[in-house]
Amino acid sequence: MNPQAKLVSAISLFMGTAITISSNHWMMAWTGLEVNTLAILPLISKSHHPRAVEAATKYFLVQAAASTLLLFSSTVNAWHTGQWDITQLTHPTSCILLTVAISMKLGLVPFHFWFPEVLQGSSLSTSLLLATVMKLPPTTLLFLTSPSLNPTLLSTMAIASTALGGWMGLNQTQIRKILAFSSISHLGWMTIILIHSPKLTLITFYLYSLTTAAIFSILSTTNTLKLSTMMTSWTKIPSLTAMLMVALLSLAGLPPLTGFLPKWLIIQELTKQELTVIATMIALLSLLGLFFYLRLAYCATITLPPNSTNHMKQWQITKSVDIPTTLLATLSVMLLPLSPMIPTIL
Repeated sequence: MNPQAKLVSAISLFMGTAITISSNHWMMAWTGLEVNTLAILPLISKSHHPRAVEAATKYFLVQAAASTLLLFSSTVNAWHTGQWDITQLTHPTSCILLTVAISMKLGLVPFHFWFPEVLQGSSLSTSLLLATVMKLPPTTLLFLTSPSLNPTLLSTMAIASTALGGWMGLNQTQIRKILAFSSISHLGWMTIILIHSPKLTLITFYLYSLTTAAIFSILSTTNTLKLSTMMTSWTKIPSLTAMLMVALLSLAGLPPLTGFLPKWLIIQELTKQELTVIATMIALLSLLGLFFYLRLAYCATITLPPNSTNHMKQWQITKSVDIPTTLLATLSVMLLPLSPMIPTIL
């Protein structure tokens, strides 16, 4: 891809995200979302492969429909209340339409079918953007409108996302699809706590993005796309592959790693709100996701390809590892000791 085109797309992504998260008017927020969509499309289809073009087409159609629905919901709210302010979404029909629109943009169940296919047709770097950066503006809109949204609808979609994300990731062999269903499952955790503690939703999103960025960076360094090729990555960069296993366990939410922190806080907050049944359900459903995280970790570090000759594995890095990858991998597993600072943020 042309470097100038990459630069324009990167600047547009930054500007679109900044416009949406800093605006208080629905038209400006919608404009930022559209800039984001147009900026990511060349990055999805940059390989000119039929699968990449198909992924870009699917992404464009879904995002266009979601943006239209979002604009329609804000227009209906302005028609009935005279308010274009994002935080003044009070009309019930507008709230439901907005929830559907944001769910389509994020990939929440039952509007999730496009997300794994788009990630599978994109490169690892573009998949990272789709799984993290592109979810920030819709998550911000959910954060701003959270007092007006329907708790029952959000809880139902959150539980369904956690269940389906874990269930559909069980039989996948493509790593990008597995991480797509992992993203859907984590969206369920973010949505379930949105009404009760919106700031905790943002903390969960930030820590999820950090861990996912570390995993995608390691996969990009080792050029791993399938479970079968993951088995051979151990012979290329053993130390980084070991870090990949720990990052995957962090994404699964196992203590004492970073990913345990948001799940711990969410279950604690749900219990405080006397939603023990919901907390128990979402904790049990996350065990489905734990299975395929363990499967990935097993393939990455324990399973080795058959060798015709006996030889020792050398613990030197044959391919240069950049500092951001190392830093992301370290932060993705070592932030749990900072948990006493969370009450000051909340």
